[in-house]
Amino acid sequence: MFGKISEGFRNAINKIKLKDDEKSLKKALDELKKNLLKADVHFKTVKELIKKVEVETKRKGIGKANFIMELEDALTQILKAPGNFGFVFSPKPPTVVMITGLQGSGKTTTTAKLAFYLKTFKKKKVLMVAADLQRLAAVEQLKQLAEANGLDIYYDEFAKDAVEVVKKGVEFAKSKYYDVVLIDTAGRLAIDEELMSELVKMKKEVNPDEIFYVADSLTGKDAINTAKTFDEKLDITGVILTKYDGDSKGGVALSIAHQAHKPLRFLGTGEKIADLESFMPERIVSRLLGAGDIEGLVEKTAAIMDEKEAKKISKKIKKGEFNYEDFIKQLEQIKKLGSMKNLLSMIPGMGGMLKQLGEIDLENSDEIKKIKSMVNSMTPKERTNPKLLKESASRRRRIASGAGLSVQEVNRINKQFQNAAKMAKKFAGKKIPNMNELMNMTKGLNFPK
Repeated sequence: MFGKISEGFRNAINKIKLKDDEKSLKKALDELKKNLLKADVHFKTVKELIKKVEVETKRKGIGKANFIMELEDALTQILKAPGNFGFVFSPKPPTVVMITGLQGSGKTTTTAKLAFYLKTFKKKKVLMVAADLQRLAAVEQLKQLAEANGLDIYYDEFAKDAVEVVKKGVEFAKSKYYDVVLIDTAGRLAIDEELMSELVKMKKEVNPDEIFYVADSLTGKDAINTAKTFDEKLDITGVILTKYDGDSKGGVALSIAHQAHKPLRFLGTGEKIADLESFMPERIVSRLLGAGDIEGLVEKTAAIMDEKEAKKISKKIKKGEFNYEDFIKQLEQIKKLGSMKNLLSMIPGMGGMLKQLGEIDLENSDEIKKIKSMVNSMTPKERTNPKLLKESASRRRRIASGAGLSVQEVNRINKQFQNAAKMAKKFAGKKIPNMNELMNMTKGLNFPK
């Protein structure tokens, strides 16, 4: 998601050597300026960043190491704004949050994503309040998102007054001991007095702990201007930037906190419910400069991986008992982590390679779809004992017919699954094999891409 900007930084860094002169520094800064403006970073932000890097690099000595260090420091300062980062819980629950923004910015989806994030990664009891009574499908959309993802929702199908819905929703949350209340509010195609009046009334009624403004990153610099207007009326406490996966330039993320003077709290990084990421300036800068974000990756995976379940799976692998049911369970866990490309960008050195990898979608790959269809056509006994398929041609024919696959495809998938299980058993508790050992072990296997 930071492709264009990261590429620009690499180009600028390559213009300067280990020890260099002012002429090379000027070339590096010109390259940096050109790439930042191309990436839609606000010109005032670019001007300030370039000035800081130039002054401090000259002061400490012109060279690649100092240039990178000062670029990192300047970026971190640009991304920081007064206020909190991530999600901050009220000492006295529930933490009440109003989600505001223009129509089409992704407020309703973001409300559900944030609820999922807090439930999955923070282990909190979250209630969504459907208070967008202006857009006909808004309440229904939030209901569907709640049902599909196991989230709690408060709504009133016959309500006419959004402020009353919010009041009752917060009262309900208090009575049921919820940790967080997320209020999905109405938007407009443009800012108008009626919208702002309703939002101001809501704020007075429930006195929220936070007011998040949801900005569509694809609107570029307009996102900054509308954030400022919402702040003037409501005193917003943070910004959530949506549709960031569709913004190949990405400059608005570097500009919005600096220009609106409000912290960027979350990034929407894809269409799936799990594609919402807490915005931490130091970690984002690390990824921008190609150093990854191992801390963020560990936090994400630790939050969804149950320790007892992990030990259970580990024992099964060591015994060679890993089965189709275990595979599907692990796949469901991985889905909770969100975009695979986003996860890979957290690994040091992977940032520059992501363009070559193309789209990575484990859930919707043809091979995974075939395996899922095959598993759904199995009996519980067959799912837990893949060897039964090897021993019975009639079972394989029945499964192929139910899954809409050929018998040959079922044979291939089952063979690959058992070979992979054997390989995992060999690896379990042992050193990682060298390349020659790995080539010998995998010889003749036809793994999906």
